[in-house]
Amino acid sequence: MDRLSPIGLLVSLAAIIGGQALEGGHLLSLVQVTAFMIVIGGTAGAVMLQSSPATFLLGLRLFPWVFQAPALDFRRSLDMLVEWSTVARRGGLLALEARMAETEDPYVRKGLQLLVDGAEPAVLRSCLELEIDLFEEVHRQGAKVWESAGGYAPTIGILGAVLGLIHVMENLSDPARLGGGIAVAFVATIYGVGAANLLFLPVAGKLKAIIGRQVRLREMLLDGFEAIANGENPRNIELKLEAYLD
Repeated sequence: MDRLSPIGLLVSLAAIIGGQALEGGHLLSLVQVTAFMIVIGGTAGAVMLQSSPATFLLGLRLFPWVFQAPALDFRRSLDMLVEWSTVARRGGLLALEARMAETEDPYVRKGLQLLVDGAEPAVLRSCLELEIDLFEEVHRQGAKVWESAGGYAPTIGILGAVLGLIHVMENLSDPARLGGGIAVAFVATIYGVGAANLLFLPVAGKLKAIIGRQVRLREMLLDGFEAIANGENPRNIELKLEAYLD
């Protein structure tokens, strides 16, 4: 579990709420259901309008990665590549067929299948590069769902502020109702700017970083598969791919 993510979220919220309390403000003044509905509902609707259903749902499914990212073990993957290279040099590429059942990763299975089928190194690289490109494109679109929310939320917050001020202007003759309208106006802006900069944009950035690591692992595997197809020495493969461990 990524402990830094929840800690960061709690620290940012504590700083804002603590600052409000130190200034003598009432914490309940930050709680406005109307402002929340305007900002979150408006932002969600705008993102839905922009995204395809599949992309929007993927973005939601990626959210847990912020706190529990898929496990990536570069060292173990490198050790497996060296092992596969040794097996291929001793028993030929067909000997790798038994290793296909040992992995659940479709990308790894496809690489091993291409080796077993005797694909030329150039063909192997072309096929696996296409897999990487499609994986990266699809998942980055999912991360952009949160990035888009970070772009829309502040503007929706301003829209909520304008609606609150309209409510104020409509009730100038009734001082008892002015406070509620003014509260919605300012709190909506806080919700919009806060949600964008404390949640949506950081989530998008974190997801992009995680996706980048997954792409880098696949690139290491690709280089390893190509080296095996070229019949390179296992020790040379290990030395070359150790750069990915940094």
